[in-house]
Amino acid sequence: MKKSVEILGLPIISITEGRELGMSKTLLIDAKKGTVAAITIEDEDWYRGVKLIPYESVIAIGDDAVTVTNSENILKLDDAGDYETLLDENIRVIGTKAITKTGTIQGKISELYIGEDGKIETCEITAPDGTTSDIASDQISIFGKEVTVIDPTGEKKNNPVTAPKSEPAPSAAKAAPAPAAPAAPSAPKAEAQKAPEPAAVKPEAPKAATPAPAAKPEPKKEAPKATPSDADKQAAADKATEERHRRFLLGKKAARTIKMDNGIVIVEAGQDITEEVLQKAKLANKFIELSMNVQ
Repeated sequence: MKKSVEILGLPIISITEGRELGMSKTLLIDAKKGTVAAITIEDEDWYRGVKLIPYESVIAIGDDAVTVTNSENILKLDDAGDYETLLDENIRVIGTKAITKTGTIQGKISELYIGEDGKIETCEITAPDGTTSDIASDQISIFGKEVTVIDPTGEKKNNPVTAPKSEPAPSAAKAAPAPAAPAAPSAPKAEAQKAPEPAAVKPEAPKAATPAPAAKPEPKKEAPKATPSDADKQAAADKATEERHRRFLLGKKAARTIKMDNGIVIVEAGQDITEEVLQKAKLANKFIELSMNVQ
């Protein structure tokens, strides 16, 4: 499976022509089927209209590129057919509210996990407190434009009920009064005379207690592992995406002059895009604007 963040921002490569056809921009979702129908791409002619690659035309999605057979796999809006309806619906899934049929908001969809056939296998939900959980696609009844509706079976799995554990307490309370009734005071008087003999038996009690502490430290090792690794993976994915953007832009020319908000020029139209230009664009928050104006 691939995360959506591992697909977006990758260059599209034609393996028969040896050409870079553009860069993957968004995922076109077929909400009824719960699949990725196509990948929209951005190239140097992006201003002329939407272009997309049907997911079935994708050969592979690697760490550094999406490969297709040739440029003929790219469809323009005029040839999009059924895909045009999906473009109009514009369902992104990520960022929508995850809500159960009973009206409980679980959080927001923060990531999609996509299988090799384009099916959305799992959705990651980020709760208001920042914790994340995964829900399988068969537990989702509707992928909507603003809301993703979760089936009640998913609600049960996300909210386990633990109430039955509180019931055994009363039975323990009922057993407690039983030892208080017997006339125990008279018995110890008779046994007090034999005190010298049981003294030898008392040292044996602490021996039985020693193995008990050994069982306590074992379960405490597994809890604190999950969160740091997820954060590291996300940071690595973001860094990899930024690096792919950087490699895509280096050596190209600016299609128009890009300036900072205070009027300082980052790069002139027709000038080569260098590492220095990329650094300035990143610091000025103009990286996306620069990405969309290259030739």
